[in-house]
Amino acid sequence: MITELDVALPDGRILHAYDRRPTAPRLAVIWHHGTPNIGAPPRPLFAAADRLGIRWVSYDRPGYGGSTARPDRNVGSAASDVAAVADALGIDRFAVMGHSGGAPHALGCGVLLPERVVGVVSVAGLAPFGADGLDWFAGMAASGVSSLRAAVAGRPAKEAYEASGAEYDPEFTASDLAALSGEWSWLSSVVGPAQAAGPAALIDDDLAYVNPWGFDPAEARVRATGPTPKFGSPPMPDTSRSSPRPPPPWSGWPPGSAGQSFQTGQLEMSAASAYKGSSSIVTLSASAPPNSRAGSR
Repeated sequence: MITELDVALPDGRILHAYDRRPTAPRLAVIWHHGTPNIGAPPRPLFAAADRLGIRWVSYDRPGYGGSTARPDRNVGSAASDVAAVADALGIDRFAVMGHSGGAPHALGCGVLLPERVVGVVSVAGLAPFGADGLDWFAGMAASGVSSLRAAVAGRPAKEAYEASGAEYDPEFTASDLAALSGEWSWLSSVVGPAQAAGPAALIDDDLAYVNPWGFDPAEARVRATGPTPKFGSPPMPDTSRSSPRPPPPWSGWPPGSAGQSFQTGQLEMSAASAYKGSSSIVTLSASAPPNSRAGSR
């Protein structure tokens, strides 16, 4: 069962949070959703989480769902919001996991809350905008490029773009659509409400992605795992087609961090466990779509 709660912040804002607690929790993992999504935790991963004793905690990022907007936020501002949610639930140490646009927010928690975050999982995340030597827009769908270039031009241009009625086309393949018709059709239940509420929160997200994040991912000192980010670095493995062998783990994290690899239709996610003060690794495996953007990024 998922418990929903509103967390009041000192600045007067409200964060709408979610808590799914297994019978015998070993590790809390705070989920960071994509753009545009609401923050409900990932239902397709519940069975594996129950088996492993993982407690899912999540929240609607400011402006989404039941959370108060914060138009001036940067990516790193997620850390103080996450700390407030964890405090409200009496959680001291936890792992964080983000997919797509949620991945850099998870990384921010790893950098800015080093005494509390025991592990970070980044799934199909973005690289920092303007990083040296990277073509940040490489590999994006054409409509995604247009949307984010509008954000680069500033808030008025981005607001005008969203008001123009331009449609976002994720350019899904037949394999993508087949995967999203199964258990990962759950994504429509978090994308739909976010889209129905209008573009304001998406605008805030996109502006945060293309402006300084408020932290340097290279400063992460917690165990971090993740496949190659979607943008601004070597391309994601093509999991929409069978491969004779799985691609190698991405080695772009700081030395000593754990790796993660993709296989066709399978996503393996690792987070450091704080169970009984140990530094063991909990591995969560579940079926995942080959390209699970489902209108989000």
